[in-house]
Amino acid sequence: MNILIISSYLPFPLYSGGQVRLYNLIKELSIEHKITLICEKRENQSDADIKEMENICSKVIAVKRRKQWTIQNILKTSISPHSFLFNGHLNSQMQLLIKKELTGNKFDLIHVETYYVYQNLPPTKIPVILVEHNIEYEVYSRFAERAPFLLKTFLNIDINKIKNEELYSWKKASKLVAVSERDQKVMEQAGFKASLVSNGVNPEKFSYKDIDSTFTQKTKKILFLGDFKWMQNRDSATFIIKEIWPLIKQKKHSDLKLWIVGRNIPENIKKLSDDPSIIFDEKSSNLSTEEIFNKAYMLLAPIRVGGGTSYKIIESMSTGTPVVITLLSASSMNLKDGIDAQVGKTAKEISSKAIELLDDQKKYSSISKNAREIIEKKYTWKAISKELDRVYKSV
Repeated sequence: MNILIISSYLPFPLYSGGQVRLYNLIKELSIEHKITLICEKRENQSDADIKEMENICSKVIAVKRRKQWTIQNILKTSISPHSFLFNGHLNSQMQLLIKKELTGNKFDLIHVETYYVYQNLPPTKIPVILVEHNIEYEVYSRFAERAPFLLKTFLNIDINKIKNEELYSWKKASKLVAVSERDQKVMEQAGFKASLVSNGVNPEKFSYKDIDSTFTQKTKKILFLGDFKWMQNRDSATFIIKEIWPLIKQKKHSDLKLWIVGRNIPENIKKLSDDPSIIFDEKSSNLSTEEIFNKAYMLLAPIRVGGGTSYKIIESMSTGTPVVITLLSASSMNLKDGIDAQVGKTAKEISSKAIELLDDQKKYSSISKNAREIIEKKYTWKAISKELDRVYKSV
């Protein structure tokens, strides 16, 4: 098939979950299909990054991404029927380039990544598959619950706009794709049939580590890993430092470290505690992700804001590093508490689940092995790309 992919981001380098997902899916799908990619490019992305995508695509067209946080965009949103997110991705250059490609080529289908770039696609009779990484109005709703009162009022107005836009985009698409079972159910409850194409991992790259030696290591590093430009990671880190870590420390020995790894960790996060057992480590973010998981005893990922399927959870499970997560993440992957992962709601529950993994070698080993089995059965890129290919063929 000849496929046009329209994306809100250039999938290389592989810094974010969205980039990892789209890069690997294109890499697998390009074996059988001809793919043209039109995408937005951030200022820090280079021509070399475009070249990397040209190695797996027939053609790559990258347009400069507009700056989202501008006074102009904020003022425009305040008087616009459209959301801040939607207005920030309206791109006249992208619209012209898409129209040109549609005029000069015959495409079998169009794959759109994220609803907010769908607006740049002109009316067409070609089938359109819309892939939603999150349900955006839910992500922002969860953030608004914890926002200051004045910001909450503004956010709630914007959330209503996002919901209307998102539902309209779902209705307009020929086929809708969710990346988690939970998101799929939400779409179906809203009256839309959605196919499930999960996030994935390369299990050869994220190989299973020596669990016995990890359990017996003297200094145990409890890992939190994240890109701090995302609000869900800032929220999770704050939750861990202020509420969860003090409860874990009450019960355990001095050789326990909270290892917070990420680029550009905000100063207000670093100032939340002066506890010497908390390590803020920006340098290790330059290591490969699999190296980081191999050094970690467990992954603490209490995501309260967000949706979809978190890459750090999938990658951690692939290496055999047990995960301690919230019900939000567990339901996204249909993980069972105490079997595939440790799942808690409150700070007290999450700290208790983490302490179990520190005390009980049998449980630690069992969860590690079960998690790896789930990855091998359901979450390899080869298996997931076949699911997306089936969606392509269905339209």
